[in-house]
Amino acid sequence: MAPQIPRDSSTLTQNTSTVALMRRLARESIRPYLWWIVAAFVCMGLVAATTGMSAWLMEPVINKVFVEKDKLLLVPIAIAVLATFAIKGFANYGQSVTMTYVGLRIITDMQHRLFAHMSKFELGFFHDNPTGNLISRFTVDVNMMRAAVSSAITGLGKDALSVVALVTVMFIQDWMLALIAFVVFPAAVIPIVRIGQRIRKVTADTQEEMGQFATILEQTFQGARVVKAYLMEEYEKARVKAIAERILALTFKATRIRSVASPIMETLGGVAVVLVILYGGFRVIEDAMDPGSFFSFITALLLAYEPMKRLANLNAALQEGLASADRVFTLLDREPTVVERPDARAFVIEGGEIEFRDVTFSYDASQTALRGLTLRVPAGKMAALVGPSGGGKSTILNLIPRFYDVDTGSVRIDGHDVRYMTFASLRGAIGLVSQEIILFDDTVRANIAYGREGATEAEIVVAAKGAAAHDFIMELPKGYDTEVGQRGVRISGGQRQRLAIARAMLKNAPILLLDEATSSLDTESERQVQTALARLTQNRTTLVIAHRLSTVMDADVIHVVDRGRVVESGTHAELVARDGLYARLYAMQFADEAEAAGMPPVVVAVAE
Repeated sequence: MAPQIPRDSSTLTQNTSTVALMRRLARESIRPYLWWIVAAFVCMGLVAATTGMSAWLMEPVINKVFVEKDKLLLVPIAIAVLATFAIKGFANYGQSVTMTYVGLRIITDMQHRLFAHMSKFELGFFHDNPTGNLISRFTVDVNMMRAAVSSAITGLGKDALSVVALVTVMFIQDWMLALIAFVVFPAAVIPIVRIGQRIRKVTADTQEEMGQFATILEQTFQGARVVKAYLMEEYEKARVKAIAERILALTFKATRIRSVASPIMETLGGVAVVLVILYGGFRVIEDAMDPGSFFSFITALLLAYEPMKRLANLNAALQEGLASADRVFTLLDREPTVVERPDARAFVIEGGEIEFRDVTFSYDASQTALRGLTLRVPAGKMAALVGPSGGGKSTILNLIPRFYDVDTGSVRIDGHDVRYMTFASLRGAIGLVSQEIILFDDTVRANIAYGREGATEAEIVVAAKGAAAHDFIMELPKGYDTEVGQRGVRISGGQRQRLAIARAMLKNAPILLLDEATSSLDTESERQVQTALARLTQNRTTLVIAHRLSTVMDADVIHVVDRGRVVESGTHAELVARDGLYARLYAMQFADEAEAAGMPPVVVAVAE
């Protein structure tokens, strides 16, 4: 059984250090755009320099213009102020646009990388992990990663450099006053670090709940027919309300924790300003400091307050993003259990003989699906798998294209172990029509041609006619250009199944795997499809799962599977004559017809 993504990701994130995550983010997401970030830092440096300049200019404005009333300096100072603010505006624009591009590239690259990595996972992974949780990695988590990177770079660049520039101005004007102003700020370090730690855990919990929320919504919307049929609207409303309330509580908790930094910084900022006014005012009164220098100092202090406050909140914002980064990296670090071997070869399937040799397979430690199973499907022949539900028939089909790998034994095609074949050569030689019909939210044409890139219109039509689908397709509003909706919701179950059969026919693979391929068809459509399948299966190796034994009576060999083993094999007539499990299943299915004809079931079977 494929391991699930750890659900208690909050514990995981607490064990992964901030430094380690930041290094990995820098290495894998930021490094490719280093020159863009250098350009952003240049712009941030200009913003910081002009911010400091605007504070420094307060000295000549006060001393030269308002105190000394020097008319000659009025225009030059005004031009300097205008130039300072213009440069700051353009630099702000440059860093904003550059960082936005880098952030968007990080999102796009990570989404590409995630999807490419997840496409390698075995089928069991997607069965074991709710779709909503996986989708949240692509949307919420990746966006929060981008926010963390942008916050970190902007904080370390624009805000930190602005603070440095402004503090420099303050020390130039009066170093003693600067020391007094900043003596109180180290007291904020410990509570701000603790706020970040708490934020990271709450964010991880929130992301997990968001994933569950998406899963519930997806299941409810897709199962709307069942929900309404069983009058479960109120139940589903209660489920959605409960998880929405949990998300609300966690989000509000994160807001409360994050907001704690504000009163801390406001109080410390107020204390700093009061100390500056008291000490600086005293020095101005005593003529130890001129008014221009004091106002330049106080302007620098006030301008430094906002970037300092953002820096104080940076850790909380960073921890939110790192919680999401840890969830994404956990998924990226998970290796698929079914992988292509380094020495795998591209085999050309010729005959297509399928053989299971003493195969044992378990989905998990408590669920053994196959127990020493051995069977053979002759090349170019049709074999059928029948037996009670849960006996392992679908598992057998899933092992052939390596959706899962056997625990022991081997699955072979033309004598070659499938584990030594490339995925392309193995799966390219197999056509599959499963009991669960999967259609994509696209046109009829695109769904038939799925997996056969470059198929011509004529080939698509021939496949549709062969699957008894052409007539109903032409009756659709736009024919082959009709959109079928998500999972084919706009067409009937039988129509969906015929499109899936047409897809397999178009692929024209040497091996066909049919899992209840005609189960949703009416009698007339089934007759047409059976005729088409009879033509399609000629000289092809075909393995069919069927519960209706009438559809496989003409198979070259029938394997009866029960509790993970092949208990009987033979033709229909041989198995009926053996009077074993197959004969009992056949008798039960045809009891009504036999009773109506006044004949024993076995006699009916032989007559047919």
